[in-house]
Amino acid sequence: MTADFLVIGAGIAGLSFALRAARHGSVIVVTKGEAYESNTAWAQGGIASVLPEGLRDTGDTEGNHVADTLDAGAGLCREEVVRTIVGEGYAAIQDLIGYDVSFDRNGEHFLLGKEGGHSHRRILHARDTTGMEVARALIEEARRTPNLTFLEHHVVIDLITSAKLGAVAEDRVLGAYVLEKLTGEVKVFRADRVVLAAGGCGKVYLYTTNPDSATGDGVALGWRAGAPIANMEFIQFHPTCFYNPAATGPEARSFLVSEAVRGEGGILINAKGEDFTRKSDPRGSLAPRDIVARAIDREVKRTGADCVYLDVTHKPKGFMRDRFPYIYETLLKFGLDCEEQPIPVVPAAHFQCGGVVTDVNGRTSISGLYAVGETACTGLHGANRLASNSLLEGNVLARRALDEMMRLHPPGRTVRNPPLIPEWEHGDTAEPDELVVIYHNWDELRRLMWDYVSIVRTDNRLRRAASRLKNLSKEVREFYWGHRVNSDILELRNLVLAAGLIVECALRRKESRGLHYTLDYPYTDDRYLADTTIRRF
Repeated sequence: MTADFLVIGAGIAGLSFALRAARHGSVIVVTKGEAYESNTAWAQGGIASVLPEGLRDTGDTEGNHVADTLDAGAGLCREEVVRTIVGEGYAAIQDLIGYDVSFDRNGEHFLLGKEGGHSHRRILHARDTTGMEVARALIEEARRTPNLTFLEHHVVIDLITSAKLGAVAEDRVLGAYVLEKLTGEVKVFRADRVVLAAGGCGKVYLYTTNPDSATGDGVALGWRAGAPIANMEFIQFHPTCFYNPAATGPEARSFLVSEAVRGEGGILINAKGEDFTRKSDPRGSLAPRDIVARAIDREVKRTGADCVYLDVTHKPKGFMRDRFPYIYETLLKFGLDCEEQPIPVVPAAHFQCGGVVTDVNGRTSISGLYAVGETACTGLHGANRLASNSLLEGNVLARRALDEMMRLHPPGRTVRNPPLIPEWEHGDTAEPDELVVIYHNWDELRRLMWDYVSIVRTDNRLRRAASRLKNLSKEVREFYWGHRVNSDILELRNLVLAAGLIVECALRRKESRGLHYTLDYPYTDDRYLADTTIRRF
């Protein structure tokens, strides 16, 4: 299959790019599951943006948003990137409104929320299902857009580059090998412009707020293609994942209680009803997520409790039902009326702040290959993402990536003398016959990452994780080359690689900064005031 643009991923970043690119040429969007299986669709809180004067919170400015982002990022944000993305936020909002995203309003004015780390109300939202509303609008627009082919249940195995094919000229992307899950057929997708928008790697941890699709595919594809990776030690743990050990099913185990609940007055307390977070930061429950997650971790370990609680019982009756209907109804389904009882919560892996190294236009080191959204490391988030900046980044980077592509690689300007791309060869490999091996390795990987590479780390735990990951990587590699590929082994292959990159980055950072906290080096050290960048070649 051939297209002018190949987009891997169908969240806000991938679809925002695809919809704009379809005005300039043919676009193929591939996603490995259903269209709605993305981190975007699961996002509850909203999208941060400073609106024009008259529509925004009194006193708020783009400078305030920049300052809040830099503060959360603990010294590692690239300020020029932050200023660019924040400055283009309202244009991205107008794009989404043009695609029929319905943000909450009071008449002509948007209703703005506040979340941890924000000094003002600047979060646009659609009740507490903002991500689903954004995904709905973009998916519907994509399905009716000419020039855009939307392929679900297609898993990218590897990118095809000129370097991999032995070409000695400029290393550039040429396409990808893609598995069609329903038939088992591996197809060659030919494209000189490829966008990695495959989300993050939350499923590398035992407890996560992410959907099952978040298996680090974008980072793994970029790494195997030869692109540098940076800052994978900075994995954000969301402080308030619903804790319900008696319930079964993925929704019960990974249900997120939005940070916007704390923005509207929810308070974190322990079993005695004490607000313990103010011991860590005067902002208490509205401190940046790294601070709040560590405060919860300390409180749980100090008291031996299984969880802490998010208390909204002091709010007026009906407030949660009206402002957060999805959260209210879901908790009610699990037998908890959050207007009467505090919500038991624990931290869970939530967002990957590092990724494939790009500039502010999404360009990677490989010609024609771009990365946007959670897959990319642009410098916006630094050592810790400010709440609701991710949807903002995904949309702004999608716009900028297309503009840069059209400048450097416009459709019609094809690669001169492109190397012949061979068909995928299965060889004499057998059909997978021992899937239990895959499931066992998947479970072991996620448990060791949770135990050894979680909110609080030590060098000893990291070295233990690195040692076991080497063995897991060998086992997965043998299984991969010894059997026909399927989606399970491809996801495990990517997860093990992502886990290894997290551990390697964490071992290199001999300090505590942002989301990376180690008992061996509990303070920041300006000798490490730089990105942790790993290069394969």
